[in-house]
Amino acid sequence: MTRPFIMVAPNGARRDRADHPAVPVTMDQIAATAVACAAAGADALHLHVRDDAGQHSLDAGRYLETLAEVAAKAPDLRLQITTEAGGTFDVAAQLACLAAVKPGWASISVREIARDPTLAARVYGTCADNGTEVQHILYDTDDIAQLKRWQADGTVRAGQDAVLFVLGRYTPGQVSTSDDLRPFRDALPEATDWMVCAFGPQEHDCLLAAARAGGALRVGFENSLTDHCNRPHRDNAASVAALRSLLENHLS
Repeated sequence: MTRPFIMVAPNGARRDRADHPAVPVTMDQIAATAVACAAAGADALHLHVRDDAGQHSLDAGRYLETLAEVAAKAPDLRLQITTEAGGTFDVAAQLACLAAVKPGWASISVREIARDPTLAARVYGTCADNGTEVQHILYDTDDIAQLKRWQADGTVRAGQDAVLFVLGRYTPGQVSTSDDLRPFRDALPEATDWMVCAFGPQEHDCLLAAARAGGALRVGFENSLTDHCNRPHRDNAASVAALRSLLENHLS
């Protein structure tokens, strides 16, 4: 079996160094994490940036500066920005970020964009016009149904088919299991470019199941700080390395 594609999501919108001392917050910390994760076997990095107070930001200038720094330090990593609202930003702000940064790759939550249907077509059109590859974030089968409606009516453009299935985000305690993947796959069996991330201590087991089913994988402190025994990973690179070892031991 071909080794699955691995993306690292090292911080997310909410976690900070009070949650784990190795959560990267500043640009220098993110760049150093990118270097270590690339060495551990990551193929891509899912990027969140923070403001001076360490809060989630969609500031275009911070994105452009951090993208340039990470690309210089870890040139082999593919880079994806997030447009996550994080409980702060509206769809207009998400659209403005995409228009200003013009990233090569961005993740876009279907349910967040659906908050303002009048802007949805502009979000996906801006990505198409700027050559931004889209990865749709899907939290449940309702999100899949919304995506299919937008695909049918042309809101989502041709070729914007990649998806991320998020396991456990809205379950009690944000705990996922490998069984959580099945409803996504049943609801979107035609997906060929799909990735999985999983909240909770069973993160790596969920990712192994996704790899066996042919999916790409997203791992890191945005989703889980610990292993299956609730022991904290030393840092993001240690989690990437542990996942690589698990895959090598169980995939042939």
